Amino acid sequence: MQGEAGPRTGSAMAQVGEITGGAVAIADGTVYAVGTEDEVRAQIAGMTVAQELDAEGRLVTPGLIDAHTHLVHGGSREHELDLKLKGVSYLDILASGGGILSTVRSTRQATEQELYDKARRSLDMMLLQGMTTVEAKSGYGLTLEDELKQLAVARSLNETHPVELVSTFMGAHAVPEEYKGRADEYVDLVINVMLPEVKRQGLAQFCDVFCEHGVFTVAQSRKILTAAKELGFGIKIHADEIEPMGGAQLAGELGCISAEHLLAATDEGFAAMQQAGTVAVCLPATSFNLRLKTHARARRMIEMGVPVAISTDYNPGSSPTESIQLVMTLGCLNLGLTPEEVMTAVTVNAAHAIGKADVVGSLEAGKQADLVIFNATNLAYLPYHFGINHVNTVVKRGLVVVAEGQLV
Repeated sequence: MQGEAGPRTGSAMAQVGEITGGAVAIADGTVYAVGTEDEVRAQIAGMTVAQELDAEGRLVTPGLIDAHTHLVHGGSREHELDLKLKGVSYLDILASGGGILSTVRSTRQATEQELYDKARRSLDMMLLQGMTTVEAKSGYGLTLEDELKQLAVARSLNETHPVELVSTFMGAHAVPEEYKGRADEYVDLVINVMLPEVKRQGLAQFCDVFCEHGVFTVAQSRKILTAAKELGFGIKIHADEIEPMGGAQLAGELGCISAEHLLAATDEGFAAMQQAGTVAVCLPATSFNLRLKTHARARRMIEMGVPVAISTDYNPGSSPTESIQLVMTLGCLNLGLTPEEVMTAVTVNAAHAIGKADVVGSLEAGKQADLVIFNATNLAYLPYHFGINHVNTVVKRGLVVVAEGQLV
């Protein structure tokens, strides 16, 4: 896949630049040349080749990118499965002190080492699935100390794990129980205390807000994101997941790099996002797991020129899965994307959604040598044969980090 200045939109999302009999030359952790094998060998003629890796006719793609996860958290929420099966809604579980607030209690109780060990295990699974770059949000601390603890874990993992992490501060993930009925006071805490300290310590590149009924209003979300933007953060928004709040319109108004979820977003919201170049990050495993009857209108977004990415939304409640390959299948079956559009959505468009498209997301000279070799001979086979891991080999920055489906 060749990259370009902006995310792919419209019919361009289905153009993956497939090369039959292709090859990639890697030098010093970056892509030196890409094309047919004859073309690449001609470009490296006379150079010393230290190692050759034969894909043996398998499918080779850029490293996969997960642009939306809540990677670092304590505990799990399998006890809520029975509530979901009985028809209790996500927002009702949250209102009763469960959901996000349950994970907040577990995360506050966990040590930094415990959070690190748990998140590392998830990153291992993500790497085995072909993910080479992952966004990680905070938002399960909801105090300055515990938000910083989550972000510090993400920074440590980025320094020690092959998977590259992009950190997002999401102190506005929910109103903590100690601020119940005083949401505006909590918003002020996020703006006046948390955001400046996160910025001072350089712990996050982005700020995200959960703009939803019973969580943060459009006005509160605008206030937080405007303050974050003034401090130099890139901005994101959880928008219109359950109800059409106008979060997508706010994303366009403020120029958010991405808007996430969007199940209830309107055409007016899509138009605002298109004007701003905001990437729609759709999360089909979440709507699947919440047993919703509707999913994000990805086909309509593409028709309207909105760039679409898809991601796991890995978190302990609404989407407890590290499987990007399952999400790719759901992208086809529930969002109506083609296999080519799905590949664009987990590579180049996902890279744009986290501000990394200059270095990852496509195979082209000068970019990081992040790639995956799948046990498949064509792209459609990945979402078609679902429920298994197709990864054979993963290369990150030119180094083999997964071989024969095993961590190196």
